[in-house]
Amino acid sequence: MLTRRRMIAISAAMAASTLAGAARAGSGHQIWTGQALGARASIRLDHPQADKIAARVLAEIERLENILSLYRENSALSRLNRDGELKTPPFELLECLSIASTVHKASKGRFDPTVQPLWALWAQAVTAGKNPTQAEIAQTRRKIGWQKIRFSPQAIIMEPGMALTLNGIGQGYVADRVVGLLEHEGLNDILVDTGEFRALGGRPQGGDWPMRLESGERLGLRQRALATSAPLGTTFDQDGKQGHILNPETGLPIAAVWQSVSISAPSAALADALSTAACLMPDQEAITRMIGQFSDVSCEAAAATV
Repeated sequence: MLTRRRMIAISAAMAASTLAGAARAGSGHQIWTGQALGARASIRLDHPQADKIAARVLAEIERLENILSLYRENSALSRLNRDGELKTPPFELLECLSIASTVHKASKGRFDPTVQPLWALWAQAVTAGKNPTQAEIAQTRRKIGWQKIRFSPQAIIMEPGMALTLNGIGQGYVADRVVGLLEHEGLNDILVDTGEFRALGGRPQGGDWPMRLESGERLGLRQRALATSAPLGTTFDQDGKQGHILNPETGLPIAAVWQSVSISAPSAALADALSTAACLMPDQEAITRMIGQFSDVSCEAAAATV
């Protein structure tokens, strides 16, 4: 599911009206560090049952990895990619595909999770010290196309040779699910960072969560999500010129029109997908048209290449 991020951070506090009771019950402050989603992780909670809640958060992340991960052999996504069909798919996988479908339509097909065979082709070729040939790209492009997928609560079915990646939406989706779990536990003033940010409320000490975008701009985040995509943030080649975001129409890494694009939205999954799609847009006007099809979505920064 997820590109390997260097750090995941989760911070949350109980509602102010209950903090005094928490203090009487015990400090309730816990900082946990370890591994989650293949990255270093930090969970900081202010709650009398902080240790138990942290355990539930980690269990939820583990559960989602077993559904959405490309890197786990027996995840639901890996089984779908291997077999071409998945009966009675998990709700979470269907929900990701539903969000992806809306962004695919809004982006006029630029956002397409079926590019995984192309991604695998490029990764394999570059590892061998070369680029894929035009013939290899053309042959692989026959295996992609969102219109070739059918999904319902009964089954997800793909044509032979197809495969999906949720790298452009999965990290945001996990952030949304973790925020939902913590909110259910009675916490607020939450910030979850899984590589994409999701805030519920503001900072426990007051004010918005301060964000610094890759473009250098700053903003405060409260009660919404923020995602940033950078075409050359991850590259296939050591020279850093062939970015990891592929154009499904050409099969090639996209021309680096943007250094980075940051999108805020009510959910991190939507912000994640839209920021990825925005990197495939030729200009600011196209980004504006795309995000205008969604409620309460903003382009916070779009830094063009020089």
